[in-house]
Parts: sequence; structure tokens; C-alpha cells
Amino acid sequence: MLAAVAQPDVRSYLQEKKAELAVSYAYQSGVEDKAANDPLMARIKEEAAKRYIAPINARIDRVWKAIPGYNGQEVDIERTYTANSGKDRSAELKMVMREVKPEVSLTSLDPQPIYRGNPNKPMAALMINVAWGNEYIDPMLKVLADEKVHATFFLDGSWLKKNPDIAKRIQAAGHEMENHAYSHPNMSELSEGHQTQQIEKTKQLLKQTLGVENKWFAPPSGDFNMLTVRTAHALGLKTVLWTFDTRDWMKPSVATILRRFQEKTEPGTLILMHPTEPSSTALKEMIRILKQKGIVPGTVGETLSEKRVPPIEVER
Repeated sequence: MLAAVAQPDVRSYLQEKKAELAVSYAYQSGVEDKAANDPLMARIKEEAAKRYIAPINARIDRVWKAIPGYNGQEVDIERTYTANSGKDRSAELKMVMREVKPEVSLTSLDPQPIYRGNPNKPMAALMINVAWGNEYIDPMLKVLADEKVHATFFLDGSWLKKNPDIAKRIQAAGHEMENHAYSHPNMSELSEGHQTQQIEKTKQLLKQTLGVENKWFAPPSGDFNMLTVRTAHALGLKTVLWTFDTRDWMKPSVATILRRFQEKTEPGTLILMHPTEPSSTALKEMIRILKQKGIVPGTVGETLSEKRVPPIEVER
């Protein structure tokens, strides 16, 4: 016969937990009371008021259409108090910051094309649309690797089907891989069914070939209509255009690209290029110009996110 298994005394257990909670609450209350009357807390709150940055809501602009929001910033008072407790009163405060999300995000807006990031965010996106030009992909990847910068490659689906190894090499370098339709059509000339097919086919190919959960859609040649935007939205994608076009397909001189780039780029700029000789040659200097302006070069996803960007040291 099996021995009886001793059961815990539930009543005693609950009484013990209640006593523990009471002690914990009394201790916490004592800490809070002490903090409330501590000059350190008053000093932290005074500094916190100076450092608060309000978040910026996403919005629909008359010209630029959908513009993403940007997180604000505030002092985490409790963690800052803990981090500075017991230190000399004359010591510099160690401030613990946290981001504050806006009330309205990009996902809250009605479907609209996106031409730029938030101008308060010191970041710009490098967009490389790929449907041909394989010979310039590796030189561009080398520049990006040397500069420790990631870009967004929008892939034509038919190109991806023919060049999975090149696509995997781009992805392995840490770049964002996104949707450029399947056969480079003028989207505005297609029916809803054919637009869906163009976007969906490449979305599935990105998933099957690269394991990518597609988020962004760049219409070939920038040709689209509102049906395109709504179709992409129904498939879970946001439609991205550009702020600055290198026009590299016209084979401009590198000097021409860089002159326009210097004049036109600013925080939030979405920069369009292709794997061409002009953009491949100009890319290193384009990145340098952005950094000189205090703008962080990065991907579309990074640039259009609400996450704050830490300031970078401006190169001289």
C-alpha cells in the first residue's frame, strides 16, 4: 500500500504569503516616503522636466502623404533615483532615459504612399531597387560593409527567382530585403487582380527563398495609383516611394549626383538608387555627406520606425 502524500496546509501558506506581502508593502512605502522627501529626488525631478521631449504623432501631409511618428524621451525617475542613491550629492547625476511612444502611429493611418521619414529623426534610408545590373551589386556591398551601413534592397521577383544565391549573399550581409513587384510592370495600368498577383508572387518568393516577412513595397518606376496602395495594404505592405532620386539609370556623372545629393538630402530622406555604375561609384561619398550632416544612413525599416536615433559625431 502506498504511503499517503502529505498535503500542504493551504491556510498556513496563505497566511505566510499575506505576511510577506505586508512586509514588502511596508518596505516599499517606506522607500517611497523617503524618496519623496529626499533632495536627490527633487533634483532628479527638476532635471527630468528639462530633458522631456514630447513624442510626435504620425500624420497625413497634403504633399508628402503618410509621415511616420517619432518617439519622445523622458527620464525614468524611479530607476534614475535607484542609480544615484548613496552617491555623493555633488556628483553628476546618472540619468536613465526611456522612450515615449506617440498616440498615433503609421499603422493607425489610412493607406497612403510614403515619400519620406519623420523630419525630426536624423536618419535617411538607402533604397536599392534591383531588377538588373548584377555586376555592380558586389562593389556596392563592399562599400556598405566598409562603411558599416545597411540598406534596403527592393527585389524584382523575376530577378530573385533567377538569382537566389546573389539575394542570399545580400541578405547575409545584414541588408533589408523587400518587394519590387514580380516583372517590373507599370502598376497603375494593371487591374486589381493583376496588381495583387504582382505583389503577392514576390512576397511569397521572398518568404520561400529568404525567409523574409515582407513589410514594404516599392512600385517599379514609381508608377502606382491608389488601387496599388490599397492592394499592397491588403497584403500587409506599405507603399514606399522616394524623396531623392539619383536618376542613375540616366547615367549622370558622379559629380552631378553628388552635387544634387548635397543640396537635397536632409533628415527623413528616402534615397533611391539602382545597382548601376554611377551609384556604385558615388555611394561612399553619399554616405560621407550624410554623416557630415549628422544624418544616420540606414534601411527603410529603421528610418520609418518610431524608434529614436542616438546622435552621431559629425565628421569633419
